[in-house]
Amino acid sequence: MAVQAEVSTADGAGAGSGDRLDPELVRLALVVLVGAVVVQLDATIVSVALDTLARSFDVGVSTIQWVSTGYLLALAVVIPLTGWSVERFGGKRMWLASLTLFLVGSVLCGIAWSASSLIAFRIVQGAGGGLLLPLMQTILAQAAGPARLGRLMATVAVPALLTPVLGPVVGGVLIDDLGWRWIFFVNVPVCVVAIALAWRLMPEMRVAQRHPFDGVGFALLSPGLAVAIYGLSEAGRRGDFTDPRALVPLLTGLAMIAVFAWHALRTKIVPLIDLRLFRFASFCGSAGMMFLFGLSLYGAMLLLPLYEQQVRGRSAIEAGLLLAPQGLGMMLAMILVGRLVDRTSPRLLVLIGIVLSVLGSVAYTQVGADTSEVLLGGSLVLRGMGLAAASIPVMSAAYHGLRPTDIPRATSAVRIFQQIGGSLGTAVLAVVLAHQLRGTTSGGAAVDLGAQAHAYAVAFWWTLGFSVLAVPMALLLPGRAAGSPRPAAPRDGSAAAESAVGPDPGTPGLVPGETGPVARPV
Repeated sequence: MAVQAEVSTADGAGAGSGDRLDPELVRLALVVLVGAVVVQLDATIVSVALDTLARSFDVGVSTIQWVSTGYLLALAVVIPLTGWSVERFGGKRMWLASLTLFLVGSVLCGIAWSASSLIAFRIVQGAGGGLLLPLMQTILAQAAGPARLGRLMATVAVPALLTPVLGPVVGGVLIDDLGWRWIFFVNVPVCVVAIALAWRLMPEMRVAQRHPFDGVGFALLSPGLAVAIYGLSEAGRRGDFTDPRALVPLLTGLAMIAVFAWHALRTKIVPLIDLRLFRFASFCGSAGMMFLFGLSLYGAMLLLPLYEQQVRGRSAIEAGLLLAPQGLGMMLAMILVGRLVDRTSPRLLVLIGIVLSVLGSVAYTQVGADTSEVLLGGSLVLRGMGLAAASIPVMSAAYHGLRPTDIPRATSAVRIFQQIGGSLGTAVLAVVLAHQLRGTTSGGAAVDLGAQAHAYAVAFWWTLGFSVLAVPMALLLPGRAAGSPRPAAPRDGSAAAESAVGPDPGTPGLVPGETGPVARPV
């Protein structure tokens, strides 16, 4: 029997009531999880294959790095389209189209015959992958409603947090045992299964209102994001923000984004990204937190394996395995956070997560050439627990105070902030590390491992600083859980009494007669 989700007048909690998630909602989460995990894993698998690809196609690093850069730019271009596309075509259609595009791109990448063809096909793959992740969050947020979103996000966030750890290991195994083409071919069966499941089980998401396409906004925002992220990528690769090949595109992209912001606040149509959502403190705090998480998480994922390889002499697979404690910490935190997130203050959970993340980073700020791996592994467990404890409530708190019709564009905005944060974090730490590593060789040959370790320690101080900067943003998050019961109003039901009580925190941002989407059998 088909299931159709629509915006209707029902309980604002979304998909049902009670403490347990409805089976239909759990099934939907599992369906999108199959598609999302392959995209998230692919992005990190390819990162360990660049050296092999360069040797296979007999090209230099400056050419083969476009395999990653092209994919990243494609993501930046399509993410702003998510909100409008869901309104126009529906979540299920866009999910199937994006999965199909990612599948086609994966097959083409696997049969690539040159570096230029691989780069072109990675752009195709990135266009599909860039839509899938924000689509996943939009579909689940619309189906779950605010009172259940936290627990649902705790389920689907596991691969998002684990893939940066597992990706390099899986990539190393595939390359060593099967060859580089299989890092793309491995996506094919998973995508086929994901498409079949979505076709059969995913409900149609009927949108109550469609808005015209913001062509001016798209012409400004998508290229602006792509150019800015390219500039950040070049700054990280060259180790210098002042290099004209990094500075010019970075400033150009930022200027285009600024013009988009001016356009979005003045246009009479609904802009591609509605900046007026930032008047909600919770959304503003969530967007800022996602930006800083991008800085800290992706920046650290650059430093951690490089430290193990350059200072400790580990292989790529060994370095990947040594990051496993962070994944363990994430899984431990997920078990607890998944039970508490819809019944506990998002602000409290995030602040606890920040404290754990800071504590887990301290040992790396003091790292040396022979620091105990047990100490570093234990620190990674703490860091993983902190990242998980903070990221889940942040994702769900982004929708506090918003109407269901605001969800698609809100998701696009949050994903953009995360993408920019990740790119900026990687670039900043790459530049910091490059400056610190200068002069760590003596006589032009012998490597001073102690000096190299100190260079990484300085860079790790920056990741700790990014975590501390998240505290003011965390204070903007709601002090009460989305599913908290509404305060009792006086029995007279007067307008004054209703005003004193305020809107139902379980259905934030809804006016009388307007509720979240619910799943209904057709």
